[in-house]
Amino acid sequence: MQEAPIGIFDSGVGGLTVWADIGRLLPAEDTIYLADSAHAPYGEKPPAAIVERSLACTRKLLDLGAKLIVVACNTATTNAISTLRAQFPVPFIGIEPAIKPAALQSDSGTIGVLATRGTLSSALFATTSRSHARGIRLVEQEGKGLVQAIESGKLGAEDLQDTLRELVQPMLDAGVDHLVLGCTHYPFLKPILAEVLPSNVRVVDCGEPVARQTRAVLERENLLSPKTTAGSHLFYSNADPSVMQALLSRLGSTSQARRLDF
Repeated sequence: MQEAPIGIFDSGVGGLTVWADIGRLLPAEDTIYLADSAHAPYGEKPPAAIVERSLACTRKLLDLGAKLIVVACNTATTNAISTLRAQFPVPFIGIEPAIKPAALQSDSGTIGVLATRGTLSSALFATTSRSHARGIRLVEQEGKGLVQAIESGKLGAEDLQDTLRELVQPMLDAGVDHLVLGCTHYPFLKPILAEVLPSNVRVVDCGEPVARQTRAVLERENLLSPKTTAGSHLFYSNADPSVMQALLSRLGSTSQARRLDF
């Protein structure tokens, strides 16, 4: 199993940001990425539907030989990871908004969280917030329309900056000094956020911590690849893969995105 691939899935292309961090930290590992773009966004679906799609993605990754699965989606993690761990024997790595590091580093005592409705309304998010944000004021904002814009390949749309400015303004008015990106799609918005946010607000996401946790679990389970050559990577979408292809190019990958039904 050491030479088997790491499986990664997301509601769409957002988890590519996590894939990139895993690839930088674990360059010898092979990966298989599934974008469930035909059913995106998860954040507006009921919990039962999110669990159903997470099960489908997991089964496909296991069929493709994955040795470990990264649930590269905040909404899927908060709604489905306990079910996945109960039903399948492989290790799972989940995603949580990076509230803890933001809370530890905040000088103002106020941090913003931009996330989907499915994440913000979940029990796991509430537990994480209570555990890591004691004495810190959280200002939550649903990122309405952001996942859809990214899944549609509209990162260059002129009105996207206006949308982001409207979404973050209530958090800026509240005095946040950190903005936690609570959806793996949102790091693709960092260049626009750099134009919208004042210089004193730091943007925090979960990609690097997830990569470190993936390495730690692989080491613990004796699943690290013994290869010394660069890993190979497969990318599949159950919708038009052209958006994924464009984002892979943005991330510096020359891999080919392909269509796969699941």
